[in-house]
Amino acid sequence: MPPRVTLLHVAQRAGVSRSTASFVLTGRHVDMRISEDARQRVLRAARELDYRPNLMARSLRTKVTRTVALLSDTLASDPYAGRAIHGGLAAAVAHGHLLFIGETEGDPDIEERLITDFLDRQVDAFVYASMFTRYVRVPKLLKGHPLVLLNCLTRSARPAHHAVVPDELAAGWTAAKTLVEAGYREGIHLVGNPAEQVFAGRERLAGLREGFAAAGVKLAGTIACDWWPEPAYDAVARALRRGTAPRALVCLNDRVAFGAYQALKEAGREIPADVAVLSFDDSDLAAWLRPQLTSISLPYYQLGWKAVELLLGDRGDGGNSGDGSGSGSGSGEPATHRMAMPVRLRASI
Repeated sequence: MPPRVTLLHVAQRAGVSRSTASFVLTGRHVDMRISEDARQRVLRAARELDYRPNLMARSLRTKVTRTVALLSDTLASDPYAGRAIHGGLAAAVAHGHLLFIGETEGDPDIEERLITDFLDRQVDAFVYASMFTRYVRVPKLLKGHPLVLLNCLTRSARPAHHAVVPDELAAGWTAAKTLVEAGYREGIHLVGNPAEQVFAGRERLAGLREGFAAAGVKLAGTIACDWWPEPAYDAVARALRRGTAPRALVCLNDRVAFGAYQALKEAGREIPADVAVLSFDDSDLAAWLRPQLTSISLPYYQLGWKAVELLLGDRGDGGNSGDGSGSGSGSGEPATHRMAMPVRLRASI
């Protein structure tokens, strides 16, 4: 391997002092009144020598590493939620940062070890993420550090950090509006178990009820089941055998819709001629089903982008904000940012 090109090599090639070369390459040439000729010689020398700054030395000097750590439970390994990682990566790159990713699988010991490792590497800021939208307690080790919550919230009346979550309440309203505008006003059943402790189910149902109420429509009933294909199939098949005659099914996610499709097909009910089906999440499954499934999309990519953007958008060199609040960027008081969930209209309505 050839020896690493140093700042001194660049200065010697350009015929300037080492400090002048440093001022030019770090953008401080204007303040130091360095001539345009000298600046051009330094830039040309850096290109010819293929000079790259020693980031480790710079981070030791400035206490800024230009890195962000995204810590999640199972977000990174999920095939759909992994798009949030892509969004976070894109935002980090746009701000000249690297994104480190750690996954805990919900184990507090692994979480503590990962946070300690990230702190030892002097990462500048953290994104604390969850696979499912839920309330969390921020780990004590992260207190005092710039932090944004991704797909999770705290129960504090005065949150200390920005949080980025999907707008599930508005998604429920959108689902109701979509069905009503398509002419469905009676025989609309919810499929799934909108348990109070499940954030997405609770918010989606509340939005549905508000949207239907605004149009003078009521849900005809609920076909309760877990959020997986097999229990959904069993529950819908049982309801059909008992004489339930739905005109539309609102499924709480695409896996539930998959089970409902099978039950409807076995009962000889055509989609959408006999029964319309609408769902949430817009996973790949929605486009694979036949007929293709209308679904309200979870904006994973936008969630990841927004979380990192809140950390880095106003931070300049990526260092700590210096106010000790640990709330992340200079983008105002900590708040909950709800990301829109667009409807993907397909052939099931």
